[in-house]
Amino acid sequence: MADTADDASALAAGVASGDRRALGRAITLVESDRAEDSPRAEALLAALWPRTGGSRRVGVTGPPGAGKSTLIDALGRNLVARGESVAVLAIDPSSPLGGGSILGDKTRMGRLGAEARSFIRPTPARGASGGVGSHTAEALLLCEAAGYTVVVIETLGTGQGEHAVAGLVDSLVLLVNPGAGDELQGMKRGAIELADVVVVNKADGEQRVLAERAVSELTSALGLFARATGEGAPAVLAVSAAEERGLDELWAAVEASLAAARASGAFERRRAQANERTLADAIERLLRSELSAPAWAVERQRLESEVRAGRLSTREAARRVVALARRGA
Repeated sequence: MADTADDASALAAGVASGDRRALGRAITLVESDRAEDSPRAEALLAALWPRTGGSRRVGVTGPPGAGKSTLIDALGRNLVARGESVAVLAIDPSSPLGGGSILGDKTRMGRLGAEARSFIRPTPARGASGGVGSHTAEALLLCEAAGYTVVVIETLGTGQGEHAVAGLVDSLVLLVNPGAGDELQGMKRGAIELADVVVVNKADGEQRVLAERAVSELTSALGLFARATGEGAPAVLAVSAAEERGLDELWAAVEASLAAARASGAFERRRAQANERTLADAIERLLRSELSAPAWAVERQRLESEVRAGRLSTREAARRVVALARRGA
């Protein structure tokens, strides 16, 4: 145990010093599913916990092709130029067979990745529900402990991450394409309800007029929706990530949403809910790990065989699995 604590302490010191390689190793450790890595990961997070909570947490979601990675690359460099340090956790789709990730976002954010005050971490979803990875919350905390003032989470896409990422971030940015009038009809209502800022991206070239028209239409529609629900309407603006136009206005809108959340008490509620989500994820992972122990493997496999053969209901099998966990407690 002493060796584990010493090892975790050395890694924690590296993360706290802002060493990007140490941060990468720390995230790899907390993402590990190996039972032998769990004590080190727990000790690492315990050591760094007092350093967490100081960043502005921003989620970016939107349909495929809306330009999320391109926007984050441009916005991140804009923020670095202002003196901020930016960490990006890009959730990648995972292989349903091997669990591997495509990990393409890091190459699409090459210019931001070249900045000394940036850190980009493609994180495989590994089948986790809600469009974020099973260890995203802990990776976010590690980025905060490393001193990053802005942490951005890029989701898989609209319909695959809004509710999950909204439970982790302070402000959620929804990207839509210039043809958002029609596109909005196909979006899940939750994406609009949860968004703090709506961005019509690709407002450049021939699409600029179309994008500005979409901003007008969305502002009107969301204003009506806000009055019907009694909630404030999200800011809506046009941005060209390719031409790096509108980035200052976008960040001003994010900061305004954070100020409003702090004034209303929503900021503290979100942070508390984020801690609750992190706890729930940790409990679920621990239970899965415990139920995978070799001592229970034979009985668990027998129950699975009974379910596959149709001789036992899934609910009865689940009850017996829980009973296994209780006996081992």
